[in-house]
Amino acid sequence: MSEELPQAPSLGTGESKFTLSVADGHVQEVEGRRPETEVATPLLEVPSRRMVEFTTPRSKLIEEAHRAIQADLANAPRALAAYEALRTDPEALACWDMANYVTMRKLGYNDHGRVHAFITGAASLAITELLLEAGVKPDIMESGVGDADDVFLAVILGTMLHDIGNQIHRVGHEQFGVTLALPILDRILGPLYPDPLKRTKVRSFILGAIDCHDLNPPPLTLEGGITAVADGTDITKGRGRKAFALGSVDIHSISALAVDQVVIERGKSKPVLISVTMNNSGGIFQVEEVLAPKVIRTPMQKYVELRATTREEGDEQILRRVRLEGDHFVMDLEGGERVVAEVQDTQKQVAQTVAQNLGVGTERR
Repeated sequence: MSEELPQAPSLGTGESKFTLSVADGHVQEVEGRRPETEVATPLLEVPSRRMVEFTTPRSKLIEEAHRAIQADLANAPRALAAYEALRTDPEALACWDMANYVTMRKLGYNDHGRVHAFITGAASLAITELLLEAGVKPDIMESGVGDADDVFLAVILGTMLHDIGNQIHRVGHEQFGVTLALPILDRILGPLYPDPLKRTKVRSFILGAIDCHDLNPPPLTLEGGITAVADGTDITKGRGRKAFALGSVDIHSISALAVDQVVIERGKSKPVLISVTMNNSGGIFQVEEVLAPKVIRTPMQKYVELRATTREEGDEQILRRVRLEGDHFVMDLEGGERVVAEVQDTQKQVAQTVAQNLGVGTERR
């Protein structure tokens, strides 16, 4: 979205629909946390920690996403009206702010508030547009509930509201989000759908997207899959809003700083190509943990190509290019070798382990 980084080379056959990148970071001094044993000695000096913070302003990220959303909804009047109502709704604004407060201030996570809502909203519409251009019918259309305008409406509302449940707690935030979204949705959808039958049906797709965006449980509808994948694309430099401690070197810190850019564009063999550009091979952890499972475990799997490449000017590279084929990564190493490895979906592994311990299956018919 921002212009600070050079545009990644296109891997698709058309112009990019949506590009997310962040500015370079700057190093700052941050006061260290005082150990609990030292609370009674307020005069004790605690050394500051050196941090790097990526400084693309919140307002710029939101404004760029807002322009992209408006452009994508130019020919979808109901969806555009719903979006305009949502982005100024006081209850929605409060939900985004409180979700961000809990996740960032209390848990030390990255942005789950307004910035994340707008960025993922723009990404979800880019994906939806590519699917519709390729002749794919999302479930709202396939079921006969509505048309493309209704699809855009369900996708933008579901995606922008998907994380509001974090204001209560991270654990169970998907289900909390469904409850918190109901009054907001009823207020927005009422004037747009006078027929309560259609309004309730459209709302069910939105609630399903919120409930399933973190694959707990995996989404069943294409609209839910779009929301999940759009959520997974917001991985640039730890989402570009969080400061990271220098010297804390592990796979989490390295991968969070390693993704420069995500581009959503038309694919060659599938309707959607998501291209991730990394400055360090460690970024593949971010792709594997966050984005790949949301492609593999949703109805989007057969519609999305996922590729990751490293910049030539980056650190010494282990791998050059990665692409997702089914549930396996095919990796081209710097030395010319090719490696095939199964995606390690840790969330699915945890669910299977719990189910085995309880003596039940993870899927029931």
